[in-house]
Amino acid sequence: MSELATHKGQCHCGAVSWEIQAPRTLHLDECNCSMCNMHGFQHLIVPKSRFTLLSGKDNITTYTFNSHIAQHYFCKTCGIESYYVPRSNPDGYSINFRCLDRTNVDSFEIVPFDGVNWEQNAGKLAELSKE
Repeated sequence: MSELATHKGQCHCGAVSWEIQAPRTLHLDECNCSMCNMHGFQHLIVPKSRFTLLSGKDNITTYTFNSHIAQHYFCKTCGIESYYVPRSNPDGYSINFRCLDRTNVDSFEIVPFDGVNWEQNAGKLAELSKE
């Protein structure tokens, strides 16, 4: 694995902020499921150990649906979902790349992910939340 850098991110209003440890060259998944398609989430999945919530713990509300395994976290003030626990990777977090400060990003690749056919494809994401 590439050397890890510290990347910071936040919701739109800044009430919820966090940092992650990830490479400077990033692999992103763009999912076409009903949830991701509606709000343009570009996924950067990291292990939970590489995520630190810096502010806003009390300003987060959670939304679940279907299996209720995924935990979608939204800022109570601005409504932005900057990260969540995905059903495909309950041992990690999916970071919304659109909420990431790109200062420490050298490059990124966006790969389409077929979330409409989630059951057949979710296994392809499993290794992304491993150390």
